[in-house]
Amino acid sequence: MDKMGCLLVIVAAIVAVVGLASTMVVSENEQVVITQFGAPVGDAVTEPGLYFKVPFIQRIHRFDNRYLEWSGARNQIPTRDKRFIWVDTFARWRIVDPLRFYQRVIDEQGAQSRLDDIIDGATRDVVANHDLIEVVRSTNRVPAEDPELYDIAEEIELDSELVDQQVQSGLADISRGRGDIMEAILVQAAARAEDLGIEILDVRFKHIHYNQDVQQEVFARMIAERQRIAQQYRSEGEGEAAKIRGEMERELQRLESDAYRRAEEIRGRADAQAAGVYAEAFDVDPEFYRFLRTMETYGEVLDANTTLILTTESDFFEFLKSAGD
Repeated sequence: MDKMGCLLVIVAAIVAVVGLASTMVVSENEQVVITQFGAPVGDAVTEPGLYFKVPFIQRIHRFDNRYLEWSGARNQIPTRDKRFIWVDTFARWRIVDPLRFYQRVIDEQGAQSRLDDIIDGATRDVVANHDLIEVVRSTNRVPAEDPELYDIAEEIELDSELVDQQVQSGLADISRGRGDIMEAILVQAAARAEDLGIEILDVRFKHIHYNQDVQQEVFARMIAERQRIAQQYRSEGEGEAAKIRGEMERELQRLESDAYRRAEEIRGRADAQAAGVYAEAFDVDPEFYRFLRTMETYGEVLDANTTLILTTESDFFEFLKSAGD
């Protein structure tokens, strides 16, 4: 290859390098800030496409425009009623002003550090202004009965006096619940993050953990509520049982009364029929009837071990005497 050919190759290479350094491609999931000697140049590029810049002098800084995750460290926070709890939160955020974002925090790592201060601080402020029951409860619904809580209470050795106290008090009603508290944290944190070019979309409690003293009280309160529900069920069951027993006894008495009445009616009809038969027999042959009744009396009174001492004038001895004659 001659010198002219080499020169053309070198020129083409330089043009290609300069051309590549002069263009940038912005994808759908990113946004770009261009800087020159460390200072931003123009507005941020937020639309996807092919763009040009000054080669070798201007630099591009790419930022994600999708929802990003923030996960905070677990912090011990006192509630308004002086209960210490461990609170672990997470949030979703995104970059809405890339230029301001670059000027305030430079990159996502810097943003995560600033969000640690903002969201953790808002969480501490809001939780500290509410009672423990408001942090852990969402509504005033009645909890479902769970017998396993009694086993848990035995395992962690709940103090008996504390349990008795919670049995009397039960679960307190709330005016603001956990959802309201998380919303208050979001409002406060979002207002502070706005100056960073960041929009905080949502803040949630990942986990709330009680220290040992609070844990005992919470379990005691839950057990107390379930004891109250169980006692209510027992009272309603005993009332239904008493009602059923009363109806059963009334029905039994009615059946016994009806049976006794029918038996007496049958017995009366049988006695009347027997009396009629006896009367007819007596009318037909009074002497034979008297003899038959006397023989029946002998059979009912006398057996192989019976000894009678009778005079010859005894009516009871009349037919025995006549039989001997």
